[in-house]
Amino acid sequence: VRIDSPSGEEEAVAQELIKRLEGMGLNVQRDDYGNLVANDGGDNPITLSAHMDTVEPGRGIQPLVERDRIVSDGTTILGGDCKAGVAAILEALESVLEDDTPHGAIEVAFTREEEIGLVGARNLDLSLLKGKEAVVFDGEGPPSQITSSSPTYIGFDIEITGRAAHAGAEPEKGISAIRIAAELITRFPQGRLDDETTFNVGTIEGGSVRNTVPENTTVVGEFRSRNL
Repeated sequence: VRIDSPSGEEEAVAQELIKRLEGMGLNVQRDDYGNLVANDGGDNPITLSAHMDTVEPGRGIQPLVERDRIVSDGTTILGGDCKAGVAAILEALESVLEDDTPHGAIEVAFTREEEIGLVGARNLDLSLLKGKEAVVFDGEGPPSQITSSSPTYIGFDIEITGRAAHAGAEPEKGISAIRIAAELITRFPQGRLDDETTFNVGTIEGGSVRNTVPENTTVVGEFRSRNL
């Protein structure tokens, strides 16, 4: 956690990981986005994955040991999201390889810029991966908890521009942005669309005064799904 790696600045951590993975005898590759993929050349691995970046404030982290926990000194985050996952993967690999424990094929993927929208994962070159299944070491809850699936969240803002006019004197000259928004919303699906997908319009904001045909309106919503 002492290696700073806020989103977009993961290179120092990436270089440390390359050194350690190559030291284990793994083949390390980087895709065009800077994500890391390493494997031992075996077939049908289960890919172990975590992200390298952290949120802010995450520079100059000073970890402290308090009883059975590692914490920051309070001036920064600790960076356990997701460096705890990175550390767990490295420790597992080192333990298995050092003890010569029988094991299946090894493959790991470390991604960039997760904290700002899964950007690294979205740009990961999947052709570098041999595994068809993965365990991602990132998530909330106790260490024993396994999450089998989690919804992707996509938010949206729709800005509608009409034409302002005096509502009493010349409404014919106006184009109501609120009316356009209302007609648009009625065409949207709402609520639970299927077992894995939901859709919601959360807010609508527009107009300025009661006697003016509203020129601008913003519609804000989201959809979530475990299968996109």
